[in-house]
Amino acid sequence: MVNPKCIEKAPAAEVKAQLERENGKGRQIGIMGGTFNPVHIAHLVAAEQAMTKLRLDEVWFMPDNIPPHKNAPLTSAKDRATMLDLATRDNPKFRVKLLELFRGGVSYTVDTMRYLKEKAPQNNYYLIMGSDQVNSFHTWKEAPTLAKMVTLVGIRRPGYPQDPQYPMIWVDAPDIRLSSTAIRRSVATGTSIRYLVPEPVRKYIEEKGLYLDETNI
Repeated sequence: MVNPKCIEKAPAAEVKAQLERENGKGRQIGIMGGTFNPVHIAHLVAAEQAMTKLRLDEVWFMPDNIPPHKNAPLTSAKDRATMLDLATRDNPKFRVKLLELFRGGVSYTVDTMRYLKEKAPQNNYYLIMGSDQVNSFHTWKEAPTLAKMVTLVGIRRPGYPQDPQYPMIWVDAPDIRLSSTAIRRSVATGTSIRYLVPEPVRKYIEEKGLYLDETNI
């Protein structure tokens, strides 16, 4: 069952409640977006490294509704949100935010950040990106505008060519070469994913029979 403390019931209500708790004090918030199909340990390690090294108050995981740059079929929003909750619930500074799922349609980060900046302008937001996202950031919708709204944070991957076209803060993290595609392929071919995803996520995938169809990798 999804933890109601981690996953909001209504975006506007959650933002309003958070603003009341903060009493107008600005916070340092890391934003990590993606399909999380499924979430895996490389996501969590990157978020933890960025949070601790940049002294962020929280990291918010925001699953896409429909990603603009990927074509692979998505597992249901409910399953992806539940797996994120299972993966993050033991870290009080990790939060799951479903703004993009509630909004529907194609998920554009610039639209999400406009919403957050309008509702909580006192916060500072740090957009956490992997090396591949860093290199493609200039192709994102309204990239120049987005770059002015947030602090861009890149997770440095040793040996991976990085060519950012916007100012970037780099965070070194353990070199975990893992992808959600690789996780799905492993499940479909009967290969163990133990220790590649948090154990509650592995059990959920197994119980729900997710990713068994090789045609949907």
